[in-house]
Amino acid sequence: MSQQSLSSPSNEVSSERYKRIFQKFASVEKNGEKFMNKDDFINAIAPGEDYSKLQKAQYGILFSVADQSKSGVLSMSDFAVFENLLTRPDADYEIAFRLFDTAGSGKITREQFKQILSANIGKDAIPFDFECEWLKLYTGGKTAAHEMPYKEFTQLLKGLQAERLRQAFKYYDTQTSGYITPDEFKKIMIDIAGHKLSDHVLENLPTLSNVYAGNKISFANVMAFYNVIREMDMVERVVRTAVSTSKDGTITKADFLHTAAKETRFSLFTPMEADIIFHFAGLENASGKLTLRDFFRLLESKWEHAVPVAAAQQPEIKHSAMHDFLKGSYGFLLGSISGAVGATVVYPIDLVKTRMQNQRSKVVGELLYKNSIDCFKKVVKNEGALGLYRGLGPQLVGVAPEKAIKLTMNDLVRRNLTDKNGNISFTAELIAGGVAGGSQVVFTNPLEIVKIRLQVAGEAAKSLDAPRPGAVAIVRNLGIIGLYKGASACLLRDIPFSAIYFPVYAHLKKDVFKESPEHRLAISELLIAGAAAGMPAAYFTTPADVIKTRLQVEAKKGQSSYNGIRDAARKIYAEEGFRAFFKGGPARIFRSSPQFGTTLMVYEVLQRAFPFDGASDSANKALAQVTAPAEDLSYLQSKNALKILLDVHYKFGIVPSNVSIPGVARA
Repeated sequence: MSQQSLSSPSNEVSSERYKRIFQKFASVEKNGEKFMNKDDFINAIAPGEDYSKLQKAQYGILFSVADQSKSGVLSMSDFAVFENLLTRPDADYEIAFRLFDTAGSGKITREQFKQILSANIGKDAIPFDFECEWLKLYTGGKTAAHEMPYKEFTQLLKGLQAERLRQAFKYYDTQTSGYITPDEFKKIMIDIAGHKLSDHVLENLPTLSNVYAGNKISFANVMAFYNVIREMDMVERVVRTAVSTSKDGTITKADFLHTAAKETRFSLFTPMEADIIFHFAGLENASGKLTLRDFFRLLESKWEHAVPVAAAQQPEIKHSAMHDFLKGSYGFLLGSISGAVGATVVYPIDLVKTRMQNQRSKVVGELLYKNSIDCFKKVVKNEGALGLYRGLGPQLVGVAPEKAIKLTMNDLVRRNLTDKNGNISFTAELIAGGVAGGSQVVFTNPLEIVKIRLQVAGEAAKSLDAPRPGAVAIVRNLGIIGLYKGASACLLRDIPFSAIYFPVYAHLKKDVFKESPEHRLAISELLIAGAAAGMPAAYFTTPADVIKTRLQVEAKKGQSSYNGIRDAARKIYAEEGFRAFFKGGPARIFRSSPQFGTTLMVYEVLQRAFPFDGASDSANKALAQVTAPAEDLSYLQSKNALKILLDVHYKFGIVPSNVSIPGVARA
């Protein structure tokens, strides 16, 4: 086969790369000139390979192809010619042809094909019938031999896997019943396509017998499975298209077939093939409506994960302690700003909520406000617009540690309770949220009690014509112990609030807005998810918030005083009825819901506007891929060059030491 000129302008950069790699790995010197032995060559084309997927002997096949002179070493010219060969789109077929063309004549005879194939599939493999009618169509019979040139040989290789599949089925189907056992099916598929299947599919191959009635597998099942493997790229294309147009991010078999019919000119997948696709993708989801995550169990392959291209070769970046401190401060600062904005936006609602909860409607002359709207109007009338923001200072001071601790603890506990597959149970989500809510009380309770007393101070000052106390005066009056008055009620509110909020928020993002690595939520989606999650969390914890407010507000003359949660709950119920526990509930919803939504939205905007280190993590990862070392390119090309040979047999090239293959040196 002719080679492209290595001296052409388009190959100038490639030539330099070949030379650099050759000089790096060549270890043999003869007459002042460097050469590569087999080990040098393998190290050059597969740097860092652990041979867990492809063994060293299989890379040795490529050395035999590169060593055209059969001298056992490669010159710089030999290596450059081979590397240039790998850049061709049909490199895998070219490699296979040169391997089978042991005479170097440019044509392959029936005997050459038989000799190489027999030696490489091994004696323990299912035997191949070289007298079959299929092979005679390519090579002719014994009396009329036909030598195959390159392009004819590529067609033979493309059909070889299907013929081996047919012969393997016939080998096990000794009774000619048209069926084989699930274990026999697994043996066949591991031999023929083991490198193309994910571990998930390999482990569950025998379950194909469950797709239809009976505990055996028909030839039609086997061929349908084989066709799915051959068209795996098209399966992925159809699935991604169907999922992207689905309203809820899930698709059924009917959706898959409908999309396949639109994406291809002819009906590419049969109903049986669709059954098989959905069976293996849905082994852990029996609903019949599958997500893209479900299909990854089928689409991922051992082959794809065998080569960590570029990423494996990137050196780990170690940052200084100062860098880590600045990054932590960056996150803390953004969380503080976001929380402050969210708290400021809804603070007037929070003040109205507190005034309503503190109103004791059974006390004569105490009914100041008819409802939340009336409360809002009277605050503005009696205290001015700034009266709506009384106590905002302590609230803003508390936002930073509250948000930092709550979010950090939730993430930490979720991470520790998440399994290796990235799944977390609903109970674990509740625990993570509860721990996050409880951990924030150490900071929020002192600030809450000061905020609440400032919020109710306005109405007291108005009715008694007394000066309004400041935050410092309230702290001095309470003392350290007094600042934690009502802490148990605060825990009673914050633990269930976060236990409800965080799981609901996570599921809204995942199940409603379909957040995934491929789909980053829009700002509006984050705002809606955060706001919607806050509604049930706020309302169902209102009774605890009412009790906390009553415990933290100093009782006036003639009002009931409370000695703990139980006493407060009992007296509130006896004096004001059950409805009193939900006072300020609507205001609490209108405060918490937009506050959390706004906080998350602002945080997202700040992250995008002021990314740390001037670039996002995804951008850095993309840059790492672009700047991957040249050795990675050789690795990928060399590995891909073995694809066709592995389709012949997954152990192609791994032969016993006493077997000699023409043109292939033993590893």
